[in-house]
Amino acid sequence: MPSAIVLGAGLVGGVMAADLAADADLSVTIADNRAEALDRASARSAGRVRTLRADLGDVAALRRAIEPFDVVVGALASVIGFQTLRAVIEAGKPYCDISFMPEDAIELDALAKERGVTAVVDCGVAPGMSNLLAARSVASLDRAESVEIYVGGLPRERRWPFEYKAGFSPSDVIEEYTRPSRIVEHGRIVTRAALSEPELLDFEGVGTLEAFNTDGLRSLAYTMSVPFMKEKTLRYPGHIGLMRVFRETGLFGHEPIEVGGVRVRPIDVISTLMFPKWSYGPGEEDLTVMRIAVEGDKGGRRERHSWDLLSFYHRESQATSMARTTAFPCAIMARALASGRYVSPGVNPPERFGGDAGLVEHILAEHRRRGVEYRHRVEPVGG
Repeated sequence: MPSAIVLGAGLVGGVMAADLAADADLSVTIADNRAEALDRASARSAGRVRTLRADLGDVAALRRAIEPFDVVVGALASVIGFQTLRAVIEAGKPYCDISFMPEDAIELDALAKERGVTAVVDCGVAPGMSNLLAARSVASLDRAESVEIYVGGLPRERRWPFEYKAGFSPSDVIEEYTRPSRIVEHGRIVTRAALSEPELLDFEGVGTLEAFNTDGLRSLAYTMSVPFMKEKTLRYPGHIGLMRVFRETGLFGHEPIEVGGVRVRPIDVISTLMFPKWSYGPGEEDLTVMRIAVEGDKGGRRERHSWDLLSFYHRESQATSMARTTAFPCAIMARALASGRYVSPGVNPPERFGGDAGLVEHILAEHRRRGVEYRHRVEPVGG
């Protein structure tokens, strides 16, 4: 029986492990250093997932943890994503990962090819499904002119003061607000400040949201030859202004400052105060909204391809929408790696297999089977 290990027992890792364990022909273990997180993950899967306590930030401990398994699935924080990817490749294990690592994972492509390892990175909802579906539409056009991605995870009920809660690691959310955003204009990569170029958009079932630049294109900026590409994050109106005030005040800073004779990092102070208010309590419901729009030429006419997602908290499993929509692509691809359905030695962002219509339809069908629907439309543009 093939065996899989999920690294990280947080919100997303727990859903991944439970989803994988639904297959009777797959043995699943989840690893983390937090006993309470492991207990939650085990309970979510009704005991079908084995647990392993390990410090996954320690590369030696990580190597020991993954050694017995056939496929590795990553759901760790971005700060250790790159070192984890390297360790898994060096161990010769197929890997599927969602870490929003700041480093360029493609730097390890040659190593993965040398070791014969298929590694799929950024395989969540965005990045992830956003890359895959954008690439599918680009492949279906004769010439693509633009790719626009809008995505956000939000509390279903807006509550003062933040009208926001984090569906994944809050520290990674702050990273989105500080990391410069790479977009593509006229075929060249340009940089914009995070939280810049705000715009308002309407979404059926949600209402008006505000969008702003974040560094979400990631590998798309380098792997696809499309002259105009951007990714923007969605929040309830007013969020941009508040986060800009925090950032410009210096509260997201990592350099220590002296306060009352004690040196502290501003990011640690605001994290301690704000993150508890950004965490979902039991039964608090969220939603995930995404729109991918691709325009270009097909058969001498202009077309707009759009993919829309609106997913809500899953009451039956008590899993957040963000956890489900992030976990499912990775779990589905991990099965494809375990079964040998997808083999492509190297580091593969999801757009690499966007041209494989059969694989894309399989991934979409598996999402539908789990109650997550990506609606696709093709419309003419202009006259």
